[in-house]
Amino acid sequence: MARSRSGRSTAPSPRTRRGAAGVDVYLLPAVVGGGLGDIEETLAAGRQLVRAGFRLRLYRSRGRPLPKSVDGPWDWPPIERTDRVEPRASSALTVTPAWGISAAPSRPGAYGRGGPWEAEATDLEAAYGADHVVHVSLEEFARTLTNARENRERLREGGVAARALGARLRRAQEAGEVDTFRAAFRRFRSFDRPNVLHLFATFRRDRGFAREFPEAVQTGPLWPDRYRRGRGSSARRGRPEWVWYASPASAERLAPAVLEGLASIRPVPHLWILSPRPWALALPADRATLVTHPVPPAVWARRFSGAAVRIVTGSRTLLEAMELGGPFLYFNGVLGAEGRTRRHRPEKLVGLLDLARRDGVGRRLRTDLADFARGRRVTEVVTGAATGAGGWSDFPSRWNTTSFAPPFDDAGTLLVAVARALGRRGPRAPELVARVRSGLAP
Repeated sequence: MARSRSGRSTAPSPRTRRGAAGVDVYLLPAVVGGGLGDIEETLAAGRQLVRAGFRLRLYRSRGRPLPKSVDGPWDWPPIERTDRVEPRASSALTVTPAWGISAAPSRPGAYGRGGPWEAEATDLEAAYGADHVVHVSLEEFARTLTNARENRERLREGGVAARALGARLRRAQEAGEVDTFRAAFRRFRSFDRPNVLHLFATFRRDRGFAREFPEAVQTGPLWPDRYRRGRGSSARRGRPEWVWYASPASAERLAPAVLEGLASIRPVPHLWILSPRPWALALPADRATLVTHPVPPAVWARRFSGAAVRIVTGSRTLLEAMELGGPFLYFNGVLGAEGRTRRHRPEKLVGLLDLARRDGVGRRLRTDLADFARGRRVTEVVTGAATGAGGWSDFPSRWNTTSFAPPFDDAGTLLVAVARALGRRGPRAPELVARVRSGLAP
């Protein structure tokens, strides 16, 4: 990346030609939840824009360090770092994970503190004018739940037993909790901002979510575009290797059963684990390697693409595995004590299983995917995945996710179309956002 410009004001230059054609593009990456996928997703959007011919900037006002984890060993697209806003075009486009959390201005009331990009988003609107800035907000993948379903998930993850969920939900409705959560979702997603384009990438459009939150624009996935889609595994010759992105804290629980399943295979595959935290579990050095520090993107890509089987989590590694093709397992974490565990944020897995069913994937393979994600039958599933038994030899090499009409079938394609429309000096930002929200191409 280009070095930051230092010792200069962040105020817009008086010599700037405000009538210049085109659009200036800014990436504002940040961590929203506990994982690092939010940063990678923002950079994936940047890579799409670079391929389409746009130049990127990373603007951070002078004296302010970047948000936590942003300066890691990421697969950055070409980008100019700067501490000064210097408009070269009449309009600007920003790309941010969950803009209402990452870049919205401070507001009165509880939890009203602005996001880590608040100052920069405010500077950009001051320099270009709010009507000439479109903020693209990349929302959590596949989290397109109606408010009723969101509240059911909140209670389920909180430990309410399935048999008690109905009564507990009725009490929540009577107490006003459901309405409170709906209002909070609108507020903290900043649905009231007419120049914020909220992209909810998912596998399949949810009509109930669309009716309840018409401001939310549902699209197909934002693909990593690191691998040729559907090319299958490029496993190395010799001893096979499994790669596991073990981000959930509960991943360590599964490791003994995973190793047990691999032990029955000849040659015994080596398990390479990338985790954000150390493990208390002692792993046999000849059969497993635990890495707890960030690795360069090229190292990750080489190991991931060369793996015989991949164990993924969240959304970004899931999409990488789908893009690459070949067998993978999914584990996003479990909560609760052994014997009474419940899945953590299972909507991505639910969407994947629905997609698999519609693509004709066999019931047994779908059951294996579902059970592994719950931490059940781990040894048996691992053995099947390693040997190709039980339908694993027919694992999809290409996934059909085209349930949206173009350009909404691909979040990256839609993003590029929005940037081009903004750069044509056509509609102002609120008009462009309103058009896309209504389901029309930019």
